[in-house]
Amino acid sequence: MNRGEMKRREFIQKSAAGAAVTLGGPMIISAAASERSAKPAALGGTAVRSQGFPSWPQIQDNDRESMKDVLEKKGWCRLNGDYVNTFEQEYAKLTGAKECLAVANGTSALLTSLNALGVGPGDEVIVPPYTFVATINVVLLQHALPIYVDTDRETFQIDAQKIEARITDKTKCIIPVHLGGNVADLDTILAIGKKHNIPVVEDACQAHLAEWKGEKVGTLGATGCFSFQVTKNLSGGEGGAVLCDDEELMDRCYSFHSNGRERTNKYGYGYIHNGMNARMTEFQGALLLQQMTRLEEQSKTREQNADYLTKQFNEIPGITPEKMYEGTTRNAYHLYMFRYDKEKFAGLPRSKFIEALNKEGISCGSGYSPLNKQKFMEETLYSRVFLNVYGKERIDRYFAENECPENDKLCNEEAVWFYQNMMLAEREAMDQIAEAIRKIQAHAGQIAKA
Repeated sequence: MNRGEMKRREFIQKSAAGAAVTLGGPMIISAAASERSAKPAALGGTAVRSQGFPSWPQIQDNDRESMKDVLEKKGWCRLNGDYVNTFEQEYAKLTGAKECLAVANGTSALLTSLNALGVGPGDEVIVPPYTFVATINVVLLQHALPIYVDTDRETFQIDAQKIEARITDKTKCIIPVHLGGNVADLDTILAIGKKHNIPVVEDACQAHLAEWKGEKVGTLGATGCFSFQVTKNLSGGEGGAVLCDDEELMDRCYSFHSNGRERTNKYGYGYIHNGMNARMTEFQGALLLQQMTRLEEQSKTREQNADYLTKQFNEIPGITPEKMYEGTTRNAYHLYMFRYDKEKFAGLPRSKFIEALNKEGISCGSGYSPLNKQKFMEETLYSRVFLNVYGKERIDRYFAENECPENDKLCNEEAVWFYQNMMLAEREAMDQIAEAIRKIQAHAGQIAKA
């Protein structure tokens, strides 16, 4: 035996000493240690992952330098600086849009779009019930009615096949949401919009660089709306953008976002439109320009990890990853979403599954609750303003028609989310996620009783 081989064997023996005992020569792993490592953390075992996941947002020297540059130049407002204008040009180039308007946040991007399209009191807007509340709030702020269309549970997106049945002569806009970075069924939705002459506003707030048939989402509807809030894949802390290829419509968007000023007269006191101040600051514009330099590389990492994880999940009964429509050529994976079937986990409720997974060091949550059943909907629609516009009979009928049973099942029983920063971890982390779920499944009955 050579010296190298002797050292290797000596190292193995020393490494095993703490986890094994020697009886009559052969090494036997301690039964207690073996059982503990196999147990879920929820039952006193050792967590699969202890080091957490990559923090977000990620900061580099170029971010700090850009903030310092804006600070010292004192051109903090877009009206007397260059960063926001440059960001608009670069984001339009990145997405393939004709024009980009930078705004204060994703909510104001949506509100700006609805106002520019003339949506107002008495109108109806088609929306999904599975989305962040901003999608609904902007409709209500325009004193229009949000008309909910049920969710396709397999994709977590609005069920495009059910949209046309909800259209009336009062429908003035359709807002599909590319939820979690996945893409809604745009071919069907855009065809319905064209057939009924109804503009489509893409809520792409969670879908930076996602694609439909090779084209970036946000460029296919009348407008496309993005958010750069701190958790988003492209982050400026806050911030948003409107993409548009219609110059006249973009003129109205610009006017609304800058207190009604004309786009060609940015500093004057003449106003051509009602409006608000939804301008992006130079600090946000500068930061976003730097964060954009990492967006493509980060997006590829998320995609690769998500694809790898999906292959593992497809082998675990009761875990069903989100599906993508055939036209989806890129998923942004702001969220990695899957459906949980408790019957394949010995009846373990979703809440206990999520709790057990978190104890394994795998951060996750249950996602949205049904927006169509939120208390604020009744408070808002039975308010004096909405009753004056629509009348009590119409509001009563609205709530009678307000059922989305597929969405209820998704929200209340099935949906589980991982967050985008988790998809930036090393490949081993994906293995650990799958390992944690398998461990929970193997002991699901015990966890349910604990």
